[in-house]
Amino acid sequence: MIKRILAETLQKNVGKNKALILLGARQTGKTTLLKDIFSSRNNVNWLNGDEPDTLAMFSDANSTHLRSMLAGYDTLVVDEAQRIKNVGLKFKLITDQIPDIQLIASGSSAFDLANLVNEPLTGRKLEYHLYPISFKEMVIHHGQLEESRLLSHRLIFGYYPEVVTAKGNEKEILHQLSDSYLFKDILMWERIKKPDKLIKLLQALAFQIGSESRTMNWAGW
Repeated sequence: MIKRILAETLQKNVGKNKALILLGARQTGKTTLLKDIFSSRNNVNWLNGDEPDTLAMFSDANSTHLRSMLAGYDTLVVDEAQRIKNVGLKFKLITDQIPDIQLIASGSSAFDLANLVNEPLTGRKLEYHLYPISFKEMVIHHGQLEESRLLSHRLIFGYYPEVVTAKGNEKEILHQLSDSYLFKDILMWERIKKPDKLIKLLQALAFQIGSESRTMNWAGW
């Protein structure tokens, strides 16, 4: 497994009376990272905001209900937390009324979670962003020589975890990611219309950033 540098930071801040909020685009490895850190621990309550019973659990929750729900646990991990209605206020109740519980939540930074928790959890949270795998993380994983040899390959296909680990299927995985997750999220955000125009814009940006003339201009600037 490719170790993420952010894991050490998250582990150091467990138990410091702050909610830990993990933000990042879809498929950057947020759930995998949290499982790597917390799956071996006892007394962890795992919830997923994509599941209807989790949404129902939080729908009319008050401090008494939440305290009963979390009895016997010392850690609460909520994945896809942005799906929960009034999630910021619910998390505020947990941090204020049940201080013995370590709250960890993950969600998309491009969508609701960052905005929903900012005001209610002011002074009550530590916020982190997880990006696709970095060059440094891959160097740690299998050495600088090996990763340097793969640099031209990475420049084409990028560092999304599933792409990095799907040797030989990178192009197919990228198509799936863009069609199923990235474009879908962008089009949902503020109800953006005309997806064909958006795709053409992204293609133009990619060609401009990757063009030889632009590379030379930047090098000489």
